[in-house]
Amino acid sequence: MHDDCNRKIAKLENEISELRIVVKALLTEIQQLRAENQDLRTRLGQNSSNSSKPPSSDGPSDRETRQAKAPSGKKPGGQPGHKGSQRKLLVPSKPPVECFPKLCRRCGSHLPCRPDPEPLRHQTVDIPHIVPVVAEWRLHCVTCDDCGTVTRAALPDGIPRGMGEPRLMALIGLLTGDYGISRRRTVRLLSDILGIDISLGALSEAEEKVSDALATPVEEASEHVAEQAIKHSDATSWREGNQSRTLWTVATAMATVFFITTDASMASLRGLFAKIKGILVSDRGKQFGFWAMDRRQICWAHLIRRFQGFFERKGHVGQLGERLLLCARAMMHHWHCVRDGTLSRRNFERLMVPLSAVIERHLENGVRLDIRGVSGSCRDILDHREALWTFVHVPGVEPTNNHAERELRAFVMWRKRSFGSNSERGCRFAERIMTVTHTLRKQKRHVLSFLTQACQASLLGNPAPSLVIT
Repeated sequence: MHDDCNRKIAKLENEISELRIVVKALLTEIQQLRAENQDLRTRLGQNSSNSSKPPSSDGPSDRETRQAKAPSGKKPGGQPGHKGSQRKLLVPSKPPVECFPKLCRRCGSHLPCRPDPEPLRHQTVDIPHIVPVVAEWRLHCVTCDDCGTVTRAALPDGIPRGMGEPRLMALIGLLTGDYGISRRRTVRLLSDILGIDISLGALSEAEEKVSDALATPVEEASEHVAEQAIKHSDATSWREGNQSRTLWTVATAMATVFFITTDASMASLRGLFAKIKGILVSDRGKQFGFWAMDRRQICWAHLIRRFQGFFERKGHVGQLGERLLLCARAMMHHWHCVRDGTLSRRNFERLMVPLSAVIERHLENGVRLDIRGVSGSCRDILDHREALWTFVHVPGVEPTNNHAERELRAFVMWRKRSFGSNSERGCRFAERIMTVTHTLRKQKRHVLSFLTQACQASLLGNPAPSLVIT
């Protein structure tokens, strides 16, 4: 009897030991599943307001959440103090028609035609009937009286071998490139509006000629941005046929240059810069690691979105996010006052001494939380400590990389319509036409005129016009 009890006890102890092992394994698995569940919930809740995802990736529910703001109590439209915009008056194409009132609006008396020194000017605008300017060269064949050989005349120098003259090629490049109109719709537009019938093959050939004509101006712009003291850089995905590519922009106050590389590696990015010079405003991507940290400015818009993601979580992470958001918004308010001229830079620098210390202390507390997806992010931000506050001390440096993000937006819309380019030649055309048009608009120069001049110079073998104003 005693032996049976001992055997039962031993059996139960073994079962308990086995169950403890099973329970321990299950607890470990539950912790892993909880962490995975939290990670998935966080990722499902990400949108452009709390992560680095672009606005174009937001779904309808994300847009509704972002737009659900409390009423401000203000009437729609321009607010008091807002500088209004009016239609710019043009130079009349023909003599203006002078209109005088005939009768007094009060007593009905006849009024003399007395000119008003400042009359109200009303203009209407129309376009003329567009007729293509068609030039024709007849290349005759002549038979030699001595040997009987038939020789055909060659085209004179400066005459394009295809049907497109420089202005037509420039217009095609502008429509299919900067305006993002598909080739088939461009063919239809040229036919409907200009009365020009052109094939898809001829359209593609025109794009190639425009791209070749812009190669030198784009190279000039690349050298220009490399020399500038402050530049912004950002990237987005691109496709060349079935291959993934990376689209980069480097933007300054007077020029914007686009590059399409095979990948987003540091080696690819570093190869875009003729010189590692000036201050670079960017996000925290590891590709920018070749740039000296004390010559960088990390984008605070990215950081604020990260803090917003913290705030939307529960517990200590939510509290951390709330504190960081409060500090970051106070900092941006002070910065906007500096930009608007209502706060001096000296006072701004004095305010930022304690505020920057508080932000760094909150980030250090986030590291100590030792929470996946939070502590590592806080540690990485602190690793960029030298690049967080450059805008405080260097005039002209902005705390965000919105400049580069805005420049990329047109390319993002191009990618959504056409999914990229089908060939390397298409990638070069996209880079060059967008570089030229974005740069010209920054300089308030006429885009079609420049493209026409570049195509004309290429046709005649002359130097291309300069894209950089010195």
